[in-house]
Amino acid sequence: MSEQEKRVFQIQRIYVKDLSFESPNSPDVFAGQWNPTANMQLNNQARKVGEGNEYEVEVGVTLTAEQDGKTVYLVEVKQAGIFTISGIEGEELEQLLGAYCPNVLFPYLREVVASTINHGSFPAFQLQPINFDGLFQQAKAKRAEEQQKQLSH
Repeated sequence: MSEQEKRVFQIQRIYVKDLSFESPNSPDVFAGQWNPTANMQLNNQARKVGEGNEYEVEVGVTLTAEQDGKTVYLVEVKQAGIFTISGIEGEELEQLLGAYCPNVLFPYLREVVASTINHGSFPAFQLQPINFDGLFQQAKAKRAEEQQKQLSH
C-alpha cells in the first residue's frame, strides 16, 4: 500500500456534549425596544480517545446578550465529534484537529445556538462564520513566541 492509501480521516459521530440556556430576567426582557449587545467567547480542544485512532474534538461557545445592564439570555454549547484519523502525524495532525475538525463541527454548533435562542422566544441570532485556520495559526504563533521567551530567560 502506498502512503496515501494508509491515510484515514473519518467522521464517526457528531453530537451536542453540553447545552445550557438561561434567561434570568424573563419575562421582563420581552417588554420594550429590542436592542441587546452580544458577547461571544469561543474555544476548541481535542483529545485522543482510547487506544485506537479516535479523537474527540470539541468546539464551545458562550454567548451572552445584554440590554440595559441586564442579561437577556446566556447560551453555552459544546458541540463535539469523534473522528478516526490515522496515517497523519505532526503538524498536519495538529492542523486537522485544531482547524479542520472545528470547521466541520461549526455548522452544527451554529444551528444548536440559533435553535436554542429561538426556543427561548427571542429574535433569530446567527453566529458569523469563523476562520478556524486563522485562529489555529494565531495560537501556534503565540505558543512559539512564548517558547522563545522562555528560552531567552
